Amino acid sequence: MLTTLRIKNLALVADLTLELQPGYNVITGETGAGKSILIGALNLLLGERADRTLIRSGEESCSVEAAFDVSQLRAPLRDFLDENGLEPCEDGQIVVKRVFTAAGSNRQFVNGSPTTLNILAALGEWLVDIHGPHDHQSLLHPARQLDILDAFGNLGEPRAAFAGLVRRRAAVEAEKAALIVDEKTYAQQLDLLRFQVREISDARLQPDEESRVEQDYRRASNAAKLIEFGQTALALLGEADDAVLTRIGEIGRMLRELQRLDSAAAPLAAGQEQAVTALRELQGELSHYLERIELDPAHLKELEERLNLIQSLRRKYGATLGDVIAFGEDAKKKLHSLEQRDAELSRLNAELQKLDTDLWRTGQQLSTQRRQVIPKLGKAVMKELAALGFKQCQFGVAITTAERSMLDVPRSASGLDIIEFQFAPNPGEPARPLRAIASSGEMARVMLALKTVLAAEDEIPVLVFDEVDANVGGETAHAVGEKMRQIADRHQVLCITHLAPVAAQATAHFVVSKELKAGRTISDFALLDRPGRVTELTRMLGGQSDAARKHAESLLK
Repeated sequence: MLTTLRIKNLALVADLTLELQPGYNVITGETGAGKSILIGALNLLLGERADRTLIRSGEESCSVEAAFDVSQLRAPLRDFLDENGLEPCEDGQIVVKRVFTAAGSNRQFVNGSPTTLNILAALGEWLVDIHGPHDHQSLLHPARQLDILDAFGNLGEPRAAFAGLVRRRAAVEAEKAALIVDEKTYAQQLDLLRFQVREISDARLQPDEESRVEQDYRRASNAAKLIEFGQTALALLGEADDAVLTRIGEIGRMLRELQRLDSAAAPLAAGQEQAVTALRELQGELSHYLERIELDPAHLKELEERLNLIQSLRRKYGATLGDVIAFGEDAKKKLHSLEQRDAELSRLNAELQKLDTDLWRTGQQLSTQRRQVIPKLGKAVMKELAALGFKQCQFGVAITTAERSMLDVPRSASGLDIIEFQFAPNPGEPARPLRAIASSGEMARVMLALKTVLAAEDEIPVLVFDEVDANVGGETAHAVGEKMRQIADRHQVLCITHLAPVAAQATAHFVVSKELKAGRTISDFALLDRPGRVTELTRMLGGQSDAARKHAESLLK
């Protein structure tokens, strides 16, 4: 659910933070008060194009930020965030932010990580669905309608089985395409793969050897300097006239004289003996180190050649030696497949033939199940539409199933069917595709009926209805309010309305008003208590008369 929405410098809003409630939230207010700003803010978060004319006059930038509780979201959000380099959610909450400036810059963030508008739009499809006369409505797309039909009929499992077969067929086709080449190209591929396999195999690479070879090479190439520095250090320790060990021996004699005269100096003499021991150990270790260093030009050349070979293979086949080794293994498999081309082609053709048979059988079974679900969906939707004022309407689903032929191979992972919702609002009229309906009032009520029927299956947590009650009234208005509340049992609903019966059903009521502050007009949103709701519903009913107030109170009851 949408828990918090902050809007800054958008149209008439200076700085506003809305704490939305679970269930059914309604937003009301006078025409022009700024209710549409809420829709505009959400559209920005859903990746729509930023209209810079909406930046509040006198300001340089505009920002919209929203926090969603996604603890109950069934979409694979964690994998999506990880795949796109975005920070994970904390405490089951995702934070989305959009900032754009008058100068033209446009930035967006998810959990503080910068991202693209495409990612924002993809994420928004899981979080928010906006419905209104002039807004994008996902239910109008045939592909989405097919998703709805399958969800209503619990056909996810057979559909997933079909999609798995389509993916497998595509993989087999790709393998086959790699084998079907002309003889010249075939020979060239064989030569190249044999060279690559031989070159990597002959190198006898170890995944971790590069750092060891580099270290050995540095030591061998600097052998002369290492010997020079080591011998100088040895001389200073014990061989020179003023060597450290000689001088520290003299210090030892002085300290023993001190100890003879004053027993309290004993620790000093002991410290000198420890220092002598440490220096002699250093002398021994340095001698052993120098013994291991050899001035061997042949060994240095060998290391240099090995290092050059490793770097050459990395440039050709991968960023690391592990990548190079993996490339060699993959090349071996490809080489084996090419060398056994005829046998491989025969195997792949047999698998494709079996997959085609399985695809058509599975697709036909899925189509049969869909045809059984269609009447049930139509009946359920017409029942809801009757309560919304369409007493004798017709709602159905047109379905077209592909026929099998040698040239017709299924490419869609959703099955063999194309469907389209059909609607006839009045008796005697032919049913037409839902997307072709001209009346916004009709469209809104059909959407509401579908949402009511599909509330249990729809996984989008936040549903926004922007004046979907346009052109309705009377008992239909009461029915719209009831449908909103019914949908809100499973989703968070945000509804902008001008009808009191629709607003009265809400569990949280926000009112939008315009105020004049410091000579500037500002839109403000406020959460109403019960007396405030009575006052607002009274206004919506046409005035502040006693009759209107009693009507408002009765609606709330």
